[in-house]
Amino acid sequence: MTEHNEERNFKILLIEDNSSDAFLTKEILSGSETASYEIAVLQDGVEALSYLCRIHGYEYAPKPDLILLDLHLPRMHGFDFLARIKANPNLNRIPVVIFTTSESREDVLKAEELKADYYLAKPLDLDTFESILARIYPC
Repeated sequence: MTEHNEERNFKILLIEDNSSDAFLTKEILSGSETASYEIAVLQDGVEALSYLCRIHGYEYAPKPDLILLDLHLPRMHGFDFLARIKANPNLNRIPVVIFTTSESREDVLKAEELKADYYLAKPLDLDTFESILARIYPC
C-alpha cells in the first residue's frame, strides 16, 4: 500500500461584500499551518450562484468544499442564496457556514430553518475574529 503525503487544497467560497472582512478572512485562513486553502471571494449571491452552477464566465469554477456566507449582501440576501443552495440537489451537500455581523436570534433561527450547517457571528476585534475562524479549519 502506497502512502500519499500530498497536502489537500481545501476550497472555500467566501461570499462577502465587505472588502476588509474578505481580506481579513483570507489572511487568517492563509496563515493556517494545518491546511492549505484556495479561497474564491464573490460579493453577492447572484454571482455566487453563477459560480456554483458554472455559468456566465464561471464554467471552470471548482466545486467548493465549504461556503462562508455573509447575510447582508447586495442583489440577493444571504438567506435567499442559502434557500436556493439547499433546494438544489447538486449543491445541497456543500456545507454552508453563515458568517455575519448579526447576532439576532431571528437570524440564527432562520439559518437553522434553512439548514445552514453552522452560524458564526463576526467579532469586532482581530483576536476574536481569528479564533472564530479557527473553528472552521478542517482537521
